Amino acid sequence: MNKINATPLVYKVSHSEHQLKPSDFDDSVSDPIDSEEIFERIRNITDPEHPLTLEQLNVTQKSHIYVDDANGTAVVEFTPTIPHCSMATLIGLCIRVCLLRSLPHRFKLDVRIREGTHNSEEAINKQLNDKERVAAALENNNLLEVVEQCLSTVY
Repeated sequence: MNKINATPLVYKVSHSEHQLKPSDFDDSVSDPIDSEEIFERIRNITDPEHPLTLEQLNVTQKSHIYVDDANGTAVVEFTPTIPHCSMATLIGLCIRVCLLRSLPHRFKLDVRIREGTHNSEEAINKQLNDKERVAAALENNNLLEVVEQCLSTVY
């Protein structure tokens, strides 16, 4: 198989700074969601083209996640490894599915490519944040299988 980015740069990953407390397991305790928690949820998503995580490829970074827990909004920006990456939509879909499955339903989620990092960022961002397009994509069994493979190390 010809890879779009056959030799991507691999970055050193950080160790989780999040220390679990007994209250983290208590459903009666309201725990605000922050950028660190969202990063922890998506950092180990596997790239669809390489056996590496999005964190290892520097596609996701904690500093590119913006959360307003009080208003229930989260913005996740990601950076494709190359400006013409044909996997960018699939990567964004994996991030969106992971967070839709794990965040409370009160959150409005915006997943997008970081400005200036992809040749088709506007069109891809529109696709990633269109509920009907996302739902249609997830009805495709082949595509859903790829998404599930990318998420298999997360859950």
